[in-house]
Amino acid sequence: MRFFIHTYGCQMNVRDSEAVAAMLEAAGHEHAAAEQDAELVIVNSCTVRDMAERKAVGKCGNLIAAKEGRGKSRSARSAAEGCVKVVGLMGCAVKRMGADVFKSLPGLDFAVGPRRFGMIPRLVERVLAGERRILELPDADEVPVGLDAHPDVRRGANGFACFQSYVTVLLGCDNRCSYCIVPDVRGHEYSRPAREVVAEVASLAARGVKEVCLLGQSVLRYGRRNPAWGECDAPSPGGFHEPFPRLLEALNATPGLERIRFTSAHPGGCTDELVRAYRTLPRVCRHLHLPVQSGSDRVLKEMGRHYTRAEYLAAVAKLRAFDPEFAVTTDVIVGYPGETEADFEATRSLMEEAGFDNAFVFKYSPRPGTRAAALPDDVPTEEKERRDQVLLADQQRRGLERNSRLVGTVRKVLAEGPSLRNSARWSGRDSGNRIVAFEPKGQIAPGTLVSVRIVEAHPQILIGEMQESGCA
Repeated sequence: MRFFIHTYGCQMNVRDSEAVAAMLEAAGHEHAAAEQDAELVIVNSCTVRDMAERKAVGKCGNLIAAKEGRGKSRSARSAAEGCVKVVGLMGCAVKRMGADVFKSLPGLDFAVGPRRFGMIPRLVERVLAGERRILELPDADEVPVGLDAHPDVRRGANGFACFQSYVTVLLGCDNRCSYCIVPDVRGHEYSRPAREVVAEVASLAARGVKEVCLLGQSVLRYGRRNPAWGECDAPSPGGFHEPFPRLLEALNATPGLERIRFTSAHPGGCTDELVRAYRTLPRVCRHLHLPVQSGSDRVLKEMGRHYTRAEYLAAVAKLRAFDPEFAVTTDVIVGYPGETEADFEATRSLMEEAGFDNAFVFKYSPRPGTRAAALPDDVPTEEKERRDQVLLADQQRRGLERNSRLVGTVRKVLAEGPSLRNSARWSGRDSGNRIVAFEPKGQIAPGTLVSVRIVEAHPQILIGEMQESGCA
């Protein structure tokens, strides 16, 4: 069958969708260029926020209506003009909804929770054999199959090879923040054995991948709940004892690999060894996405974040002490239950003191089953929106200030391809994950590492001139 996958949510979902695509191709199915060309359409869902879940479920509803020939929406008509025969839902929303998913979507052919995506090729066979409404929910400690499955990296956009890839290293989360449903839907933490990760990255690099991004809900906790390194492994040559810095050190030695990124992080993992890894391992990018969520100690305690404002700022200071250009980005929630104007101003002042390079601001929405869902959602929608806009405006100013300091510097940029806004320019990212636009000189291809002198700064993008030498 020709298949197409819609993905909502985080990088973990993107990676899961890639694995499912690779397994379906291995089973003899063909990847469709667009939904309209597909007979099998799978929606990979997110449930971290109510809107994300509603979008995924709504998309499934439109697809089912198209399949049954009763679609009236533009999306459904578009699919109906194609040949969709099978509709599946995977991901976190399935785990949260359980068997109720078929009450909301009675025409759904199958639904699969986050850690059972490896079963999808077999489920498609069962659907084609006549079964319907198949539900597969994972256990909290289940280890999924297919984590190392990747689409053919030689086949990328415009005929170029794919040069970036996600690699899952940590599954689940045990932090139990009051507002977050991830531990319930993604299960307990499980760290993949280091040998598996090293072998996967080596295989990707051998096939042309230049940059990997290691994924985990709280990636710095790698190796804490279950051993990631066997007893027979040799001591770390660099003297690293903590599991995650040891993993970074091992991956840093991968032939052909240019860059290593990882996300997402918790301040409790910002140890001296992590800083030393940043400082001494040249392929580890100098950027950390470090969600803060609030700058109020009272709210942080209510959230169950297990750090104070001072401890968070100390972590940022530690990262910037050896490199003032070190990029720190963050997530913030506004309108958490009981958040006062003073709490909000504490968040605002923390963001100013931390000097974030970028920030993603989210308006609080209760998720069923979380501790916070039992609290009154007492910050009015209009006030959440106001606070959201205030922080975004602050960040625009702050981002421009941070980026302006880089004018005149030469950045090593991994070229990604023509800019979407200006086809005469290419864009890529520097080590700090900053977007850099430049006019290419000579023939370059995506995945080429080039030197770019920054000549202009904007809040979320740098403009530069590619140096004659090209490769950095």
